[in-house]
Amino acid sequence: MFPASFEYVKANSIRDAISILSDDDDAKVLAGGHSLLPLMKLRLAAPGTLVDIGGIRELSYIEDKGDHIAIGALTRHHDIEHSGLLKESVPFLSYVASLVGDPSVRHRGTIGGSISHGDGASDLPAAVLALDGDLVVEGPSGERIIKASEFFIGFLETALGQGEILKEIRVPKITGGWSYQKFNRRAQDWAIVGVAAVSVGETKVSLVNMGSVPLRAYATEETLKNGGSIEEASEKASEGLQPPSDLNASAEYRKHLAKVLVNRALTETLAQ
Repeated sequence: MFPASFEYVKANSIRDAISILSDDDDAKVLAGGHSLLPLMKLRLAAPGTLVDIGGIRELSYIEDKGDHIAIGALTRHHDIEHSGLLKESVPFLSYVASLVGDPSVRHRGTIGGSISHGDGASDLPAAVLALDGDLVVEGPSGERIIKASEFFIGFLETALGQGEILKEIRVPKITGGWSYQKFNRRAQDWAIVGVAAVSVGETKVSLVNMGSVPLRAYATEETLKNGGSIEEASEKASEGLQPPSDLNASAEYRKHLAKVLVNRALTETLAQ
């Protein structure tokens, strides 16, 4: 299906993009295009204007900032997957990026686009959530930092305000174990359920496709914090959650699968 008609504008800088977005309530940002364009073809999104920020080179980088790694929002999945700095300091993120789609997707898709899209079935939003990362956004009123735990609000809805753009992702360096477990029927499919576990001080766990947004498994984390076993913590994986039912799996199946994958992820993480 073809998307509805739209205007196309190429932004030359961050401020240029913010200015255009601020003046047009119906404008959307276009980066790699792998999140927005499929929705437009299905007529699930119909922005009047696309603001292409793909050429803003200053938003593509991976830098060591001492206590954290800073990643520009336009950094491609391929670059995250193969970054020597990330493989040394945050290998978990490189590994998760290697599982996104196929090579063509990883060469075009960007981490900022994936996170701004906020799909609960996506890999990288859940990874940054498990890392308890910080998201740097810029808009008409200047720059602000949003915790990943406060960024994802609802189905394809984030805390980005009118005219704001995600410009940088900040994640802590990993000194402990980590694991990413992803169950799908076929390679390159969306995960039926995914689990990200990372030890950064405390063990944090996030879930993929267990709700309309990426979710932290807080009951699991609390059980571990209070000295509970892996088995006890895993049983809490789906507590209080309402996963979707669709053609791939029922809600009950997803709840069961979450417990199994959390057990595997915690076993691998805590053994390192």
